[in-house]
Amino acid sequence: MKNIYIKLFLACLAGSAAFGIFWMPAQAANQASAGVSAVLNDSLVSDSSAGISTVLNQSLIAESNTSASAQNAQPKAKETKGGLICGYANLGIANVENHLNIREGAGEEYDLVGKLQVDAGCEILSREGEWCRIRSGEVNGFVKGEFLLTGEAAAQRAEEVKLTVATSNTQTLNARVEPSTDSTIWTTIAEGEELQVLEDMGAWVKVDVDGDACYVAREYVVMSEQLPKAMTMTEIQYGQGVSDVRVDMVQYACQFIGNRYVWGGTSLTNGVDCSGFVMRIYEKYGISLPHYSGAQAGYGTKIDASEARPGDLFFYGNGSGINHVAMYIGDGQVVHASSEKTGIKISNAFYRTPVCVTRLLND
Repeated sequence: MKNIYIKLFLACLAGSAAFGIFWMPAQAANQASAGVSAVLNDSLVSDSSAGISTVLNQSLIAESNTSASAQNAQPKAKETKGGLICGYANLGIANVENHLNIREGAGEEYDLVGKLQVDAGCEILSREGEWCRIRSGEVNGFVKGEFLLTGEAAAQRAEEVKLTVATSNTQTLNARVEPSTDSTIWTTIAEGEELQVLEDMGAWVKVDVDGDACYVAREYVVMSEQLPKAMTMTEIQYGQGVSDVRVDMVQYACQFIGNRYVWGGTSLTNGVDCSGFVMRIYEKYGISLPHYSGAQAGYGTKIDASEARPGDLFFYGNGSGINHVAMYIGDGQVVHASSEKTGIKISNAFYRTPVCVTRLLND
């Protein structure tokens, strides 16, 4: 008789579960029903004399486990890998029109150690009043906090301005006119140089080199998402025999770092292209040059790159002729108006293989 009462109760309990399915969400109902069915089967098979309270407890435990599993299955919000945004844990973005000065200390009286161009990223290391100590690229220093986007504003801006960059991981990277090894070599890129990606084509990557498009093999570059970095203003090692004119010329040219690139432009402050930049710098020192890099290469005396002194000109080609010019500033570096994305910047003199180097200053 006792077993009959238990079986009747279990039948009612199963009916209640079935009724609950009509108002429970479908997935939860199926899981709950499965839990109750398991309890029913266990009881009927063993014909156990366990009390009603035991059966109820088993059913409630099954429902509890099902509910916990459902909660754990909920998708989590997507997070940036490692909590970083474009490689920065505490991101700051230069919120300026042209560039933001980075100083050696927290004050206007300190010397410049670098510059952040508009939308360049940095790691904010600490705050000292209205100043922030930052690190960007190879530059460590201080900037005024009022000119940095931080927090959510910086994260949103990073999504808008971040670039996909291809970094050369081979000693000499061939940049070609077309995406084929049979195509003409447009120029060669040094190891470690970063190129803006225009299109990832699979086996080939379309990149920007000083404002021109060319193609590099995907297997010889490393792809990453980046923000522009600070430009260094490291003290230049001129060496012996460098005239005051050359020193002054380099210092004059470097004050325009971070200013805009404009194709065909001739204004050092409002926009200039590569040949316009060199033309204006030399104009200040009494030397007239045409506004075209190919023509500028015909002026002065050809020298070996190893003999270059600050103020000499490096010319670069695109496979069919000269299409870019930069001014040597010493220590293996050049200053030049590179592209619309970077503006006037400092680069390794051999970031591309130079076609020729010329000297116009006779000292």
